[in-house]
Amino acid sequence: MSDDRQTKTEWAEDRTDWAEDRTVLANERTFAGWMRTGMAAIAIAVGLRAVFGAAEPTWVPKAVATVFIAAALMIFWSARRNASLAQDRLAANSVEVQSKTNFTILATVFSAGAITVGIVLWTL
Repeated sequence: MSDDRQTKTEWAEDRTDWAEDRTVLANERTFAGWMRTGMAAIAIAVGLRAVFGAAEPTWVPKAVATVFIAAALMIFWSARRNASLAQDRLAANSVEVQSKTNFTILATVFSAGAITVGIVLWTL
C-alpha cells in the first residue's frame, strides 16, 4: 500500500513540475506577444505617416505617428518588466528558461528600432 501511495505522490509532483514548466513557457510566449503588439504599433505609425503625409500642417501626422511610437516603447518596457517579475516567481524544472537579461536586450533593441523609426518619420 505504501508503494501505491508513493507512486501517486510522485505522479502528483511530476504533474506540478510540468504545470510550472508550462507556466514558464507561457510567460515567454506572452512576452513575445507583447513585443509583436509593440511592433504593430510601430507599423501603425509608419502607415499613418504614409497615408496622411501630405496633410497640412505636416507636424500633425508626425505627431500622431509619434504617439504610436511612444505606445510601442511603453509596451516593450512593460512587457520586459512583467516577464521579469513573473519569471522571478516561477520555478523551471525541465525547461530552459530565458534569462532576464534576454528580456532586457530585446526590449532595448526593439526600443532603439522604434526610436530610429520615429526619427526617420520626423525627417521625411
